[in-house]
Amino acid sequence: MKTGSNFLNAVSAVALTAGIVVTGAGVATLAGVTIAEAAVVSRIDVRGNSRVDASTVRGNLTIRPGASFDNNDIDESVKRLFATGLFSDVQISVSGSSLVVTVAENQIINQVVFNGNKKLKDHALKGVVQSRQLGAYNDLIIQADVQAIRDAYAAIGRSDTVITTRVVPLEGGRVNLAFEINEGDRTKISSVNFVGNQAFGDGRLADVITTKRSGMLSFLTRKDVYDEDKLRADEELLRRFYYNRGYADFRVISSFAELDEANNEYVVTVTVEEGERYVFGDVTIESTVPGIDTDSLKGLIETRSGSVYSAKDVEDTILAISDRVATQGYPFATITPRGDRDYNNRTISVVYLVDEGTRAYVERIEIRGNTRTRDYVIRREFDLSEGDAFNQVLVRRAKKRLENLKFFSSVDISTQPGSQPDRVVLIVDVKDQSTGEFGVGGGYSNNDGFTATIDITERNFLGRGQFIRASVGGGEDTREYNLSFTEPYFLGYRLAAGFDLFKTTDTGYDGFEEDIQGINLRIGAPITENLYLTTAFKFTETTYNDYGTLTLAQIPSAPELAAVSRTVANGSHQIGALSYTLTYNTLDDQVLPREGLAARITQEYAGLGFDSEYIKTIAKASYFHMLSEQADVIGNLTVGAGNIVSTGDDLRVFDHLFIGQETIRGFETRGIGPRVFNGTTYVGAAGGTTYFNGTAEISAPMPLVSRDLGLRFNVFADAATLYGNDISAADFGTQTLVGSDMEWRASVGIGITWASPFGPLRVYYAEPVVKESFDEVKEFGFGASTRF
Repeated sequence: MKTGSNFLNAVSAVALTAGIVVTGAGVATLAGVTIAEAAVVSRIDVRGNSRVDASTVRGNLTIRPGASFDNNDIDESVKRLFATGLFSDVQISVSGSSLVVTVAENQIINQVVFNGNKKLKDHALKGVVQSRQLGAYNDLIIQADVQAIRDAYAAIGRSDTVITTRVVPLEGGRVNLAFEINEGDRTKISSVNFVGNQAFGDGRLADVITTKRSGMLSFLTRKDVYDEDKLRADEELLRRFYYNRGYADFRVISSFAELDEANNEYVVTVTVEEGERYVFGDVTIESTVPGIDTDSLKGLIETRSGSVYSAKDVEDTILAISDRVATQGYPFATITPRGDRDYNNRTISVVYLVDEGTRAYVERIEIRGNTRTRDYVIRREFDLSEGDAFNQVLVRRAKKRLENLKFFSSVDISTQPGSQPDRVVLIVDVKDQSTGEFGVGGGYSNNDGFTATIDITERNFLGRGQFIRASVGGGEDTREYNLSFTEPYFLGYRLAAGFDLFKTTDTGYDGFEEDIQGINLRIGAPITENLYLTTAFKFTETTYNDYGTLTLAQIPSAPELAAVSRTVANGSHQIGALSYTLTYNTLDDQVLPREGLAARITQEYAGLGFDSEYIKTIAKASYFHMLSEQADVIGNLTVGAGNIVSTGDDLRVFDHLFIGQETIRGFETRGIGPRVFNGTTYVGAAGGTTYFNGTAEISAPMPLVSRDLGLRFNVFADAATLYGNDISAADFGTQTLVGSDMEWRASVGIGITWASPFGPLRVYYAEPVVKESFDEVKEFGFGASTRF
C-alpha cells in the first residue's frame, strides 16, 4: 500500500465514517464499505468521560495520530479499554481527520458490605471477591464474586447458601454494593460407601481417604465437607494405597456423591476394581549410557525379588539411582522402570533402564495459588532452579516435600514448553490450608493430681514456613511455660535453627521450692531423606527459693535424701550442655503409624565450666508393622535404653535418670529404681545411672463399634529396669539406698485410644506382674494430646 495516496486515504475515511461502531460487547461492525486499506487520523477525540482522564483512554489505544491503522487496531483498542474495567460501553468512529472514542464510564463502588454472614466473617469474604472499594462497578465481576462466595461456603459444608446482590445508587456516579447471604444449613455426609473391595474392608479404606462421614464432633474437624476436588484427591490416595500393597492393576471405576435434598446430606460412593496381588519377580538394572557401572547401582535397589509389589519402593529406587548417576556427571539421565507382568504366577519383573534422556533446562518456575505462603518457601523445596538441567525425579521429590510440609491442601506440578525447544517451564499449583493449631493436654498422677497443658502452634508463621509454639501448663504444685521457634532454612541452607525458652516452678517438695529456667539453642540438618542430625547447646539454671542464704542445718528436713538438702543449700545450680541427636524415621504416618521404623539416639555432654559434669546417652526405637491389613491390626515393638556417667565429682541426685509410667505402665512417675530407706519407710526416688525398657503392643479397631468413631483397642506388655547410683555415701547420712541392682519390672494391660477431633486420647489399665516391694504402683492412667 502507498500510504501517501490521497485517494486511498479518502476511501478509508469514508468507510470508517460511514460504519465503524463498537458496542459494549466489544464487536466492531462495518457498514457500507469494507476497509481494504489502512486509515490515518491527525487527532484522537475522547468523549463521554467525566472521571477518567482522556490521556488514560488514549494510552489504552493502539492507534496513534499520523500512523496508519485498520480494523485489527480498532478491535484491539476496544479490548484494551474494556479490560481496564472502567467502562460499560465503548464506541469508536472516524469523523474527518479525527478518531472519536465515545465511552460510558462504569460506576465507582463506594463501599462493599456483606449481610447475613455468620459462619464466614467479613475479612474472609473480602479475600475471595474481586469487587473493591473505589473500584469500578462491573456486572461480570460481581457475578464471579457471587460464585466465589458460594464456593467459599461450599468449602465449609454449606452448599445450599443463597447469595443475592443489592446496589444502592449515590451521588457522583458512586454506588454501595451489598452481598445478601442466606447461609442455610450445613450440608453433611451421611455415608461413605465402597463397592468392589474385597482385600480391604470399608473401614480400612475410610481411614485412607480424607472425605469422612459426619459425626457428633464433625463440626470441629470439617472433614465431612463434600468437595469434588477433594474426592478426586481421595481417588489418588486409594491408588497409592493399593499400589503400595501389591495391587498393580487397581483402578477407581467411579466416585460420586448424591445429594439428598430433603435431609441436606450427601451419600458418597466409590467403586473400585482391585485386581490381583503381585510380588516382585526378577529385578535388574540396564544402562544405555557409556560409563555407568550398573553393578555399582544394585545396592540402591529397594525392590527385592519375592517381596510384595510396592510402587513406593519403585519410586524410592528411581530417586536413589537418579541421584547417584547425577553425581557421576549425567544430570540428564532418566531412569525408567519397565515392568513385565506374569499373570499366571502373579509376579512383576522390573528392569530399571538408565538412559541418556533429552537435554532440557528449567527456564522458569511459576508458582500459582498461594495466597499466604511466600514463593521462596515453595521454591526452596526444589533441588533445581532456573537454568538447571530438568530432572523429572527431582520434580517428584519436590512435590513430596511440599506435601509433607502440610501447608497445602493440594499440590500439583506440571510442565509447559519454554521459549525454546530445550526449555521447560515448571508450573506449581498449590492451595493454602490452615496451619494454626490450638492444643490442650491433660493427665492425672497420684503425686501431682490433675495436670493440664494449653498450647498454640503455627507451622507456617506469616507464610514464611517458620514454626512457633507457646504453651502453658501445670498441676497442683507445678507451673510450666515454654516458647519455641524454628527457622527451617537458616541462612538459606537446609538447616533448621531455633530456640526453646522454658520455665518451671515446682512447690511440691518438702521444705523448698524449685524454680528451673533456661534456653536451648539448636540447629539440625538432613543427612538423607530419612536420617536427621540435630546439635544443641542447653543452659539451665535451677534456684531453690532463698535457701542460698541459709546454712544446711537451717533447711527443713528433706526426706528424699540428705543430698537433696545439700543441693538446696547451694541456692542455685547451673548446667551447660552440648548434645547431638540422630533421628531415623520411615513411619508412614506420624499420628497413627502402621508401617515403618522410628529411632533416635541422643548424647549430651555437661560441663563447660558449669556445676554439673556428665555424659548422658538416651536411645529409643519403635517398629510398626501391619499384622492384618483386612482387620487393620497393628503390631508395635519398642526398645529403649539410657545411661549417665559422671565426668567429675559424684552426680547430683537431680542429674540421675528417673523412669516410670511414661516408660512402663502400671507404675507411678519415678515409680521404679533405686530408692531411699530411712529405716521405717521408703521416702523417695534416688534415681539410677542406667535403664533398659521394652514394649510389645497390638492395636485394632474397637469391635462392635463404628470405625467412624476412631476408637482402637490395645493390649500391651511393658518391661523395664533402672539401676546404679552415683551419690556419695556421705550424702545418705543415716539413710540407706535400696534397689540399685539390676532388677526387671514388668506389666501387662489393656487400653483404649480415641482418635478424637482433639487429638489422640488414651486410657489404660496396667497390672504389674513383676515388681519390687518398694516400687510405687499406679494401675490406671490416661492422657490427652490434642490439636485442632
